Amino acid sequence: MITREKVDAYIQKIPPAPQALQQTVLYLKKEELTKAAHSAKKDLALSAYLVELVNKPIFGFRNKVEDISQIFGILGVERSQQAVYNYMISLLSPVKWQLFALNRSSFYDLQAELSIKWQIILEHLNIADKDIQNAITLLPASIIVSEALFCEKLDDVKLLRSVNEIDLNTILTRLCNLDLFDICQIIAAKWNMSEKSAQIIQASSGVKPSEDEEINRLGKYMHLLLFFTLSKPEYINAGLNDFIDFQIEYVQDVYNDFAKLMEIS
Repeated sequence: MITREKVDAYIQKIPPAPQALQQTVLYLKKEELTKAAHSAKKDLALSAYLVELVNKPIFGFRNKVEDISQIFGILGVERSQQAVYNYMISLLSPVKWQLFALNRSSFYDLQAELSIKWQIILEHLNIADKDIQNAITLLPASIIVSEALFCEKLDDVKLLRSVNEIDLNTILTRLCNLDLFDICQIIAAKWNMSEKSAQIIQASSGVKPSEDEEINRLGKYMHLLLFFTLSKPEYINAGLNDFIDFQIEYVQDVYNDFAKLMEIS
């Protein structure tokens, strides 16, 4: 059993944000893109990350975009803030993944795909809320933390996966009495993200619905998005698709709408 104290201790290892990054986040919250870009340029690692992220094929830019001011201008406030949260997550990413067949590039691909698809869903639902937008960044963060926790008991995890048809979320709960979505909530608290973000994430589990109708609806779309994304061949090969037990009855009322959105995108 991995104790809650050990889980908290690992999450506390998330590096504190450098001053330039803190300023960037502050200016983005104030919706001051020019000042945010000026601060971001001072952090060379952040700048390099943003350039690499937005030039992923999924963003669809024909020419390479390298200027940070231009990147923030193209993304807008909400998506720029989301990209910066994604960068903060990448600071925790392992140099070498042991359980999941991922690397830096494939993990960035996952971040980008979830972010863009979530944006499409929110635009379709006419929702412009930075807290809701940023909620999606918590899922990749929890995958990193889960990788570290699984590696504490790697032999046991591999044995359980080979003998029983148990999803990784169930294994994670057995190891530390927390599931993927609980870990998201802990990270949200560490980053002072809104309670709404954590509630949407919990609803997206498909087994912990919210009493709030809007949060529950968003949780259904996020559940579908997570299952849809992790069911792609590259993430099946990485071993990530075993994380989610698809709850078809939970999402039935939004399933067709979601499917049409993914066809268009």
